[in-house]
Amino acid sequence: MNEILEVRHGVSAAHLANQIIREEEESARLLALESYEILDSAPEKSYDDIARLAAYVCAAPVALITFYDRNQQWVKSRFATGNFADRPLHMPAAALLCERMVLQPGKVTQISDMSLDEGFAVLPLLHGNGKLRFYGAMPIYSPAGDILGALTVLDRRSRTLAHEQCQALETLARQIMELLEMRRTLIGLSDANAKLGQQNITDALTGIPNRRAYDQKLTEEYSRAKRTGAPLSMLLIDIDNFKEYNDNFGHPAGDTALQSVARVLMSSLRPYDFLARYGGEEFVIILPSTDLTDAIVVAERVRGLVAGSEFPHRKFTISIGIARLDVDAGARALVQAADNGLYRAKAAGRNKAVVGKLNDSSPAGSATP
Repeated sequence: MNEILEVRHGVSAAHLANQIIREEEESARLLALESYEILDSAPEKSYDDIARLAAYVCAAPVALITFYDRNQQWVKSRFATGNFADRPLHMPAAALLCERMVLQPGKVTQISDMSLDEGFAVLPLLHGNGKLRFYGAMPIYSPAGDILGALTVLDRRSRTLAHEQCQALETLARQIMELLEMRRTLIGLSDANAKLGQQNITDALTGIPNRRAYDQKLTEEYSRAKRTGAPLSMLLIDIDNFKEYNDNFGHPAGDTALQSVARVLMSSLRPYDFLARYGGEEFVIILPSTDLTDAIVVAERVRGLVAGSEFPHRKFTISIGIARLDVDAGARALVQAADNGLYRAKAAGRNKAVVGKLNDSSPAGSATP
């Protein structure tokens, strides 16, 4: 059961930081807590089981697993029986609880009767039907020794825990920390896998999607077009006379030019278009929900933008092959048609956008759709 415990009485967490630990230490504690991504997380049976077990071994009607944010306690798990099962608990402020735990490091903090304790006597949880008296908590420590939260048991009776019960709470608190460490490890693996996956589909030179990402995107868009009947078009782009540029100015200059062209191409696209590096000095643009007429407009805009841009050493032009998907022919036919259009554009003198056909037998000099 996840909930925010209402903060009542006691000093603020900022005041606690000033009086007990330096502010930078409190910031480090909060960063450690954030690294586990436990706050506001969904209920988990493993934590619920520990809370239930803590209540059982301590013969207490209430057990909580809480974590201390800057100015509140957040309950990861709550087990309660009898009158406390459906009742909200108004607990003391996190700062007040942490203060007691700091004074007794590594041990179960116990208050046998909170109504007789100066710091707790005015709390609402001590008044009315089903009032609580006993408070016992084992801090949950990070590997660096920061108090992240506590495993707490509460009882309506004034009492103390037996030595064996304290040992059990200590063991269960360590198990909570093991769960947190496992959680952080999984978070790290997930982030690493996501980063690795992103690297696998990103061209290292230009920073745009690579051939692998293009293959995945084409498969997705072809399936969507086949399912919905929406049009799908493609632009296959080649930088004109790029080999000559490399020969004259060197490969480092060529790499810089490829990066610059990629940025220009990216800036010319609509939000739903997809640009990738196809290989060498070739790029490909997938145009979802775009018919041939609109694809020609996009191609001419892209071609004109590149031709009008400034690049190191000299200007560039591009040749573009345009094709629209024939669902019956398949995605491979779309690529072949775009490649045929690119061939015709280059044969016609470059710096042109030409519509390609799957079985293209048009004269090389023709650059019309």
